Amino acid sequence: MSRALAEEILARIREHGPLPVSEYMRLALFHPEHGYYRTHAAIGARGDFITAPEISQMFGELIGLWAAELWAALGRPPTLHLVELGPGRGTLMADALRAAAKASPDFRAAIDLHLVEINPELRRRQGEALAAARPHWHDDLGTVPTRPAIVIANEFFDALPVDQVVRTEAGWRQRVVEHADGRLVFGHGDPVAKPAEAPVGSVFELSPEREMIAARLFERIASQRGAALIIDYGSMSALGDSLQAVRAHQKVEPLAEPGDADLTAHVDFSRLTALAGAAGAVAHGPVPQGAFLRRLGIAARAATLLRAATPAQKRDIEQAMRRLIEPDEMGTLFQALAVTAPGLPIPPGFDV
Repeated sequence: MSRALAEEILARIREHGPLPVSEYMRLALFHPEHGYYRTHAAIGARGDFITAPEISQMFGELIGLWAAELWAALGRPPTLHLVELGPGRGTLMADALRAAAKASPDFRAAIDLHLVEINPELRRRQGEALAAARPHWHDDLGTVPTRPAIVIANEFFDALPVDQVVRTEAGWRQRVVEHADGRLVFGHGDPVAKPAEAPVGSVFELSPEREMIAARLFERIASQRGAALIIDYGSMSALGDSLQAVRAHQKVEPLAEPGDADLTAHVDFSRLTALAGAAGAVAHGPVPQGAFLRRLGIAARAATLLRAATPAQKRDIEQAMRRLIEPDEMGTLFQALAVTAPGLPIPPGFDV
């Protein structure tokens, strides 16, 4: 583990008392010196986890075509902010721009690319992958200039800190991170208002930070015109303990390696859809990732790639499509949600 970060967390607990789960996540992921997203560029087969764009070029290509359709629905503005939140190594956007340039040169010419990224090493890699697009970087969405925008957020919201409450015999209590014998452990904190009827041992998750960022995004979409595509793993409920840590593609204990493991929690899509409506925007979905990609034409794209592929490449293409769309892989675990300004047509992939 990052020993310096672990010691700092233990020192904070000794001085100020147990930490809410959200504060532990914030330190483990975003600490300015030792946080995971500040110091690790761990996407890909040799890293800690792999995302859909790294599995197959088809994922980013289809999203690029999706964005082109939304640009047309917005009236084909001569300049459009294309924004990605948490763009990783730039793989998704590179594939999206390549597909957009081929299918809709006017859309490609209209794009002003903005990337929201805090990791210096990932910014460097994004700069290499997207040099021709001349991207602008931001620490958060708030500094992206006003203008109609299409925002892509693939596996972004799951990394934002969550709080947890636990149903005990004595009622609902905040779940906290404390120490025992020099180790970080979970414990029960102050009583909290009852969030739901549930048996003893149940966990309920909420994320004020996630909701604040989503609300600001949706307000921007509604007032400045545009659309957002959110793809993440989650469900229509906040009930359940979904906090997990991953290192080298293996699950590890969430408290064991602060700063050296990726921490995530499921996205409550019911809250995102409610926040979209409250902001005056229109939510479409969510729909399972597999259904979304099928409707966008992943089978046809795979067939095109297969025609020119070697036997080894054919195996890779078929395996990649399976990973992206099948229910026992990413097909139902991940959900897609579109949020659009009022008056726009139903986006591709969300029409039944």
